[in-house]
Amino acid sequence: MRLWHEKLISKLPRAQLLGQHREIAALRGNGWGKKHANVDYVFTHSPYKLYQFHRLVLAEMQSRGYHPNPKWFEPTFRGFHCPPYLALCAYPLTSPIYPEHDQQYLVECLENLGSKGVRL
Repeated sequence: MRLWHEKLISKLPRAQLLGQHREIAALRGNGWGKKHANVDYVFTHSPYKLYQFHRLVLAEMQSRGYHPNPKWFEPTFRGFHCPPYLALCAYPLTSPIYPEHDQQYLVECLENLGSKGVRL
């Protein structure tokens, strides 16, 4: 499980984009707080940050003609098998959304994609 660097979202091949949506959906739901080496940093931030990141992915999906469930556009929605947040404080959008997504992380993501045969 990995969140791709946000600069790559618009360039991801179909499989990686849709996989990113599934992974974020899992993290927003019952996967929140469950240890995973590649995404542990997400849990040090508000779940609202993950929602903001998900919005980037959802927007890219829509730009390619996909129709994600509108419920994912609600910040308190956590999936169909997890109760929604009763309240979730909004945070200002930062760039990058996650400070961990720096230039070094971008290089790591490009190398990871390259190892899968994806050249961007």
